[in-house]
Amino acid sequence: MPSIARRLIAPTIGLLLLHAVPALAAEQTPKPNIIFILADDLGYGDLGCYGQTLIQTPRLDRMAREGMRFTDFYAGATVCAPSRSVLMTGQHTGHTRVRGNAPRTNRAPQTLLPEDVTVAERLHDLGYRTSLVGKWGLGEVGDTGHPNRQGFDEFFGFLDQQHAHNHFPDHLWRGETRVPLQNVIVPIGDSGAGYATTRVEYAGDLFAAEALKFVEANSQRPFFLYLALTVPHANNERTRELKDGQEVPDYGPYADRDWSSPLKGQAAMITRMDADVGRLLDRVKELRIDDKTLVLFSSDNGPHKEGGQDPTFFNPNGPVRGYKRDLTDGGVRVPLIARWPGHVPAGKESKFVGYFGDLFPTFVEIAGGTPPQNLDGISFAPELLGRSAEQKQHEYLYWEFYEGGSLQAVRFGDWKVIRKPFGTGPAQVYNLASDLGEEHDLAKDQPEIAAQGVKFMDEAHVTSPLWPAPKPKNAGR
Repeated sequence: MPSIARRLIAPTIGLLLLHAVPALAAEQTPKPNIIFILADDLGYGDLGCYGQTLIQTPRLDRMAREGMRFTDFYAGATVCAPSRSVLMTGQHTGHTRVRGNAPRTNRAPQTLLPEDVTVAERLHDLGYRTSLVGKWGLGEVGDTGHPNRQGFDEFFGFLDQQHAHNHFPDHLWRGETRVPLQNVIVPIGDSGAGYATTRVEYAGDLFAAEALKFVEANSQRPFFLYLALTVPHANNERTRELKDGQEVPDYGPYADRDWSSPLKGQAAMITRMDADVGRLLDRVKELRIDDKTLVLFSSDNGPHKEGGQDPTFFNPNGPVRGYKRDLTDGGVRVPLIARWPGHVPAGKESKFVGYFGDLFPTFVEIAGGTPPQNLDGISFAPELLGRSAEQKQHEYLYWEFYEGGSLQAVRFGDWKVIRKPFGTGPAQVYNLASDLGEEHDLAKDQPEIAAQGVKFMDEAHVTSPLWPAPKPKNAGR
């Protein structure tokens, strides 16, 4: 009997082990760290690896060589707050909570609520230590949108986007604690905005140091770092007062150029940021976590026209047309560089058509989790990991914008359709394959494409009491 019992038990144990080992291996597979670096108002053409010839960006250019460079990637919106809301919630601007930049007199439309599930919350639930360093713009001290109430264990930086205009502020926030700085400012408004008369501490330098500190402290556990930089956004308040909003400690390699001060400042801000990215990548390598850390770099929208600079001088939007606050590609197409040695193929160019809403499901899939069901984004982990044949594609990408007469736009395949004003205006049709600069409106020649674009727009927009669709000027008359 003992021998028969052993024969009966042994296969059962073997079967149990056969099923248990893969599960155990999956549990023991280390979760990769995720670092997402976001520039503020950096154009599609502002980096050397995207065609820039005057501004030096050697570390980001090297990152592109060591990883993957996306050519057809889009921000969530054409201005900062809604773009960041799309990033956090994985929902496009027809669905996400924050769909525009709201005035300080009414913060509700620019505040995430408890029911808004962010990518930081989901990663935190998956065992990640989460940190936001830099600019938030989706909630302030004491309300539901504060980053510490939206999934971030740690926060250091700016809560208010106008405060974030000032690169030499007199305070920042750590959690919900006000951190005084040594800069002395001329305040403008009540948000912390203004400009410094005594410049000691540069926000960008503080953010770079904080990012290094966080990575070092968490190198032995999975972490998510959202490094939301404030360069090269202009200090608009300083521009109005002193005609130069491109604040930076020094002009670096551009000090002797025969350029205006705002142009020198613009270039120096980008090159200084590039060096900070390089130091972060170097530290990741020194900590021997290079092969288990996915690093991505992008921008929140297209290039600005502020700061007192000539917006055309550096050709910041490259081959696409438009700037921040436009829904032509210049306002929303942004650089995206991804690096993860041993996982993301080096030196590859990707034409995957994606946007900020895709980052939520991508990060969660890479972390071994399951994203919520209500996302508009799709995971592009297969594309990142060199399995392009498995990559799902979007039916369309959608944007809406509430300023300047209001706009909607949709991209499907190579077609781009723009409607102005929102919901009622005529459709403009562009073929991005043959007309990347969106110079030739084909609406009369392509009525079916125009109709399809409008159908997608109507489908994508869901009414929000916080963001009512703009009405035509003559409505009701």
